[in-house]
Amino acid sequence: MVPRRIAFIVNPNSANGATGREWPRIFDRARDRLGSFEVNTTSGPGDATRLARRAALSGVDVVVCVGGDGTLNEVVNGIMDEDRPLKPDIMVGFIPRGTGCDFVRSISITKDLDRALENILSSRSCCIDLGKLTYRDYESQTSVRYFHNLVSFGLGGEVDERVNRTTKVFGGFISFIWATLIGILCYEKKYIRLQVDDHFDQEVNTWNIAVANGQYHGGGMLVAPGANLSDGLFQLTVIGDMNIAQVFWNLPSLYNGKIYEHKKITKLTGRHITASSMQSVLIDMDGEQPGRLPVSIEIVPSAIHIICD
Repeated sequence: MVPRRIAFIVNPNSANGATGREWPRIFDRARDRLGSFEVNTTSGPGDATRLARRAALSGVDVVVCVGGDGTLNEVVNGIMDEDRPLKPDIMVGFIPRGTGCDFVRSISITKDLDRALENILSSRSCCIDLGKLTYRDYESQTSVRYFHNLVSFGLGGEVDERVNRTTKVFGGFISFIWATLIGILCYEKKYIRLQVDDHFDQEVNTWNIAVANGQYHGGGMLVAPGANLSDGLFQLTVIGDMNIAQVFWNLPSLYNGKIYEHKKITKLTGRHITASSMQSVLIDMDGEQPGRLPVSIEIVPSAIHIICD
């Protein structure tokens, strides 16, 4: 077998700092199993993107992300350029160590370290779609980012902002459900103009709209049951004009796969989505909160190879 260059990108602050404490053990196991590899450690937002891009441009064959969904999002953005990877055959590995780790619920990526290292060694991989998001950042500039799991706008963006500025010491589920409960009490529904391909064009009064590549977000919420990472389509979930009592009563459906049984929750599919609002509507992208509407979202089919079981 031709020797491969492997670069690890490690976010020691993920999982409320637990990744940094675990890294020496992970490093020792990885060195024993994989031999030599490069290590790059992040110190703040944007570092993983910069480090992944540098690795891809230097000819690395495998970029392994050690962190959460937000760190993986940065790594994905680092290797992408004009809807394709900078290095055509580059693979992305993921050792999930984050607060939510929702992406791995939709794909066969193990949380077991030894199995993950074995998959990296044997180059087991699958090809997945990405989403391409064009949005307005906090300087009111137009920005473009790729996402691997899910984008939502409305309550999801408010929840992300709350989670990311409070402690995550109690783990993903508690952090997100607490932020969601508080968010429901404080949030006001938004009027959003939503267009999906050429078959849906309406202004909707909504709590939240999810544009899903994967099925889960928010620390285990099954917001898009049936979404497929490699079918060339987004699945949309529009949570419509419910009152607060109805929202609380139907919260269990966010976890048990019955979300579409409610008459005010709509399922759509499409490849190109636009959304705008006269109100300020925050965006959730792979667990991060990068900006606000308006947005344009496009599917990028079969965009990257990711190491899995």
